[in-house]
Amino acid sequence: MKKYKAVIYDIDGTVLNTLNMNMYPLMRIIKEELNEDWSFEDVLKFAAYPGMKVMEELNIKDKEKTYAKWVQYVNEYEEGATLYEGFEEVFIKLEESGIIQAVVSAKTKAQYQIDMVEKGLDKYMKATILAEDTDKHKPDPTPLLECLKRLQLQPDEVIYIGDARSDELASQNAHIDFGYAKWGNVAKEEMKNATIVLEKPLDLLQLI
Repeated sequence: MKKYKAVIYDIDGTVLNTLNMNMYPLMRIIKEELNEDWSFEDVLKFAAYPGMKVMEELNIKDKEKTYAKWVQYVNEYEEGATLYEGFEEVFIKLEESGIIQAVVSAKTKAQYQIDMVEKGLDKYMKATILAEDTDKHKPDPTPLLECLKRLQLQPDEVIYIGDARSDELASQNAHIDFGYAKWGNVAKEEMKNATIVLEKPLDLLQLI
């Protein structure tokens, strides 16, 4: 296994299980805006979509306002985001072995504060590229390239860990290796261009 200087993580569906906290509020939004009853299974197809793309797919009239309401419901969802089992150990062991850790995510800074900073997980991250940090977003390579710039590393020195097709495409477009976090992909898609397929978070220890 190739030795990397840095591991960059996606967050939702990779580091944090945010499925329930995103999908149940979305079912509520669909009921309020479209007066339709969708099941949890029905909304799962939107799990890997960026928020505004979900609004477009649903043909919501006032997309900005409805998206803001969805974000509010997500933040109020009692269960909140939970760390996938094994990550505490992964963060500590990678840090001990001298591997730099960073985040590239479509999360807003406000969401990152709630989901990562308040859980004490941000301390492991040397750089964080969030929604507000770049004009372009995954699958465009810009967020990953910005992260490389901040870390002062070359594309062949890092690996990006993600669960969605947009993560894989962003990696390809940035010419960096991709680790497929299979545990977070509810559609169980095949990622044909993944450098490594990871069945569970502890598999990341292979990178040491």
